[in-house]
Amino acid sequence: MSFSKLTLRSALLTSLSSLPLLAVAQSSPNTITTAVPILTLSPDARSSALGEAGVAISPDANSSYYNAGKLGFVPNKYSVSPSYSPWLRNVTDDMGLAYLSGYAKIGQRSAVSASLMYFDLGQISFRGAQNQLLGDFNPKEYAVALSYGQKLSDNLGVGVTARYIRSNLTGNTISDSKPGNAAAVDLGVYYNRDLSIGVSDYNLALGASISNIGNKITYTNPQQADFLPTNLKFGTAITRELDAYNKITLAIDGNKLLVPTPYYEEGKAPNDPNVLARNEEIANKGVVSGMLGSFSDAPGGFKEELKEINLSVGAEYWYNDLLAARAGYFYENPLKGDRQYLSFGIGVRYQVFGVDGTYLVPNSRANPLAQTIRVSLHFNFSKLEEAFNTGSESAPAN
Repeated sequence: MSFSKLTLRSALLTSLSSLPLLAVAQSSPNTITTAVPILTLSPDARSSALGEAGVAISPDANSSYYNAGKLGFVPNKYSVSPSYSPWLRNVTDDMGLAYLSGYAKIGQRSAVSASLMYFDLGQISFRGAQNQLLGDFNPKEYAVALSYGQKLSDNLGVGVTARYIRSNLTGNTISDSKPGNAAAVDLGVYYNRDLSIGVSDYNLALGASISNIGNKITYTNPQQADFLPTNLKFGTAITRELDAYNKITLAIDGNKLLVPTPYYEEGKAPNDPNVLARNEEIANKGVVSGMLGSFSDAPGGFKEELKEINLSVGAEYWYNDLLAARAGYFYENPLKGDRQYLSFGIGVRYQVFGVDGTYLVPNSRANPLAQTIRVSLHFNFSKLEEAFNTGSESAPAN
């Protein structure tokens, strides 16, 4: 059996965020699809609890995924954070998203970061046109990234990430398919400033990044290549210190795929010759022209362009930098995928160790995202080093 690029892409999307997204895509031509959509999901528990807001929240070990510009502001010398989420728990029990990220400071104004995202799609039986068994395979995807961030001033930082992506969906079970490979870069900028308004102290943070700027990926041949999920993120986070022990942060992010919108015409089927020809032309666009044109190519005009912006809103409360409570909401327009869900999370930090957890509550009980959880651990090695140094200094000399 020959798998077309559409079949492979649909299989990938089905295995990821969204069975509901695919269902909408089948009835609505407005939905944008890309290869490797796993690259757009928040892999850690803290940001996923904030409705996936992360481009401007305070820096931590997972900062480079959202905005490498924050790396110049990381608070500790070394930090590592592993995360894991069982995926689509209402559908299957053998899919999972794992993420490992960490950073090391270089001097006082810069840091480097490395990360690995790994997605296991579980065991799949491939069948041909006559329902004959072609073989079993465990599809997997991963992305390895290296990041560097630099403070340009006390308030402004910039960063860059280089990423290698591999997506192996079929193994050797389909004769004319192969693993997809791509390389991409992210660019990020981050600004924060302490403010005093009346008797209250605030911190205002602004962030923006463009992620996954890279070559198209193909599973069949170079003439059938798909765009990576190049994504523009922009947002703000405002933190207010209520008193010496309590503070609260409100974060708001917007996300827009910088990928061409599929062409459609009201009253015409997707297989209409004119619609097919226009979409073939769109698929053959270059990466740069696709990015630039993505701001004005929606068939429904500016009103539809606005519908392509996903919104993430979250609130985070900290008590004594020890205990955290979080809540958020993620919104995607019904014509563009219809992912909508509340998220709740808690967190603890104590000396070297920290843990965050998240639970998603989607807009429908039938949504396969229901009961999705994420767990992240944090290890702060600089605090461990400080503890050892303190112990050594207090020990009596021989």
